[in-house]
Amino acid sequence: MKKNSAVNDLLKVMVRLRSRHGCPWDREQDHMTLRWHAVEEVYELLDAIEAGDDCELEEELGDLLLQVVFHCQLAKERGAFDFEKVVRHITSKLMRRHPHVFAGVKVKDIDQVWANWERIKRAEKHGTRHARPSALDGIPKHLPALLRAEKLLKKARRAKLAGESTRTRKLTRADLGKRLFELARYAQSRGWSAEELLRAETRNREGQWRKHESRTVRAGKP
Repeated sequence: MKKNSAVNDLLKVMVRLRSRHGCPWDREQDHMTLRWHAVEEVYELLDAIEAGDDCELEEELGDLLLQVVFHCQLAKERGAFDFEKVVRHITSKLMRRHPHVFAGVKVKDIDQVWANWERIKRAEKHGTRHARPSALDGIPKHLPALLRAEKLLKKARRAKLAGESTRTRKLTRADLGKRLFELARYAQSRGWSAEELLRAETRNREGQWRKHESRTVRAGKP
């Protein structure tokens, strides 16, 4: 990292904000108080991307970077890690998980790229408290319900735990969007939360698939 780089300037500003003579608000923050700020910044970044506004995109990326730098400064003060260690960690991880780019491994398609990624990720975490013995592991619990359901379904299909739905008549994209909206409206009319209902059903399906996966592993099936 160059001594006078823009990133280094940002790190210095963060140190100053957290110093004894810095900003009272910044000095009061910790990882917990900041956690939802990062979520909000991501959503604002999505708005900028969908708007196709480069000025907004530049600003929102900066706001998101600030969250990274803030957490790194808090960790540095605790003696845990710093920004440079985070950068080195992600650089090393990207190189390990892309052997077809950095290690001469041959792949025939994107599916094989994904398979290699998951295999390498499981190997990295094996034997640690972050181990992922299930093909369904690794989905953040705080994702919005629909996004979490989609990610769970994708993992379940790759692991051959779930197939394609055959119970619903074929719908166009527009028809499906309307149906989802009407389901949300119906739930609201009954005093229910569509978000919570889908979250509960997703937990139920995940539990069923995990039990099936466990039985399959015990039986020694591929």
